[in-house]
Amino acid sequence: MLVKQMARAAALLTLFAVLGGGLVAFSFQATDEQIKENERMTLLRTLSALIPPERYDNDLFSDTREMQHEAFLGTDEPVTIYRARKGGQPVAAVLTSVAPDGYSGRIRLLVGINYEGILVGVRVLSHQETPGLGDNIEVRRSDWIFGFNGRSLNNPNKTTAWKVKRDGGVFDQFTGATITPRAIVKAVHKTLLFYRQYRDEVFAETIPLN
Repeated sequence: MLVKQMARAAALLTLFAVLGGGLVAFSFQATDEQIKENERMTLLRTLSALIPPERYDNDLFSDTREMQHEAFLGTDEPVTIYRARKGGQPVAAVLTSVAPDGYSGRIRLLVGINYEGILVGVRVLSHQETPGLGDNIEVRRSDWIFGFNGRSLNNPNKTTAWKVKRDGGVFDQFTGATITPRAIVKAVHKTLLFYRQYRDEVFAETIPLN
């Protein structure tokens, strides 16, 4: 009798374990899908903020290109480039480059550049910078990031000017936090250099860049 009761109890425990594991797996999958959808919607809103929908007529989210250049783009991994076109003609590109040397690690960026090489805007996708100091790179915290709008390799036209003011450049830094804006200014400048050199490949159907 005792053996049967123990066996019944073990079977129930096993059943509960299986059901519990399945529930956890289902909840994780549902949550993971929701997180990915939220990230997609956030990305779409950010892309639309950089390049207004009336400026292009293609599917910006699916017209993408993967390119790789660690020296210019800040990572040895391929980065996604979103390409805007109107009437089949290139309008702008948004590159997901990286500032690898933020105060607390990598800062992932969206850098929007029109076809002529002028910045239409920069946004921060993710970072781990210090709250109250380095997080002023976020739009919700300050308007600092808008200082890149309209800039290009010709504005300012000297490489030495593509630095924060503390280093002799033209870009503001934050009080008590210079490393974060310094890293972003450098990353945006390098992204512009990449675009100037590889613009044709960015909008090409095939990518010869290694």
